[in-house]
Amino acid sequence: QVQLVESGGGLVQAGGSLRLSCAASGRTFSNYAMAWFRQAPGKEREFVARIYWIGGTTLYADSVKGRFTISRDNTKNSVYLQMNSLKPEDTAVYYCAARNPANTQYNYWGQGTQVTVSS
Repeated sequence: QVQLVESGGGLVQAGGSLRLSCAASGRTFSNYAMAWFRQAPGKEREFVARIYWIGGTTLYADSVKGRFTISRDNTKNSVYLQMNSLKPEDTAVYYCAARNPANTQYNYWGQGTQVTVSS
């Protein structure tokens, strides 16, 4: 059974930093794409960042480029999202997701972790 478990969310002031973690288990993710999405109240879920287990190629949404960094630790089967210079508009539930190469949609999701940025 595939599990993605996020942690690291919380309340932070604008300009502060948080580091989210996603622990993956239940299968081998070696050729998967791993991503972070977020959903703010009343808004649709949006893509934040993506990384491939193999090679580590990354992609970021324009809204977080230069402030957020996605990384992975293959030995711990974990993916991270370092968030710096946080803004109130970054407030959302952040979700970890996984996609195998055969899919265009992310087919595994975590339960989410709340990030709240106060002004």
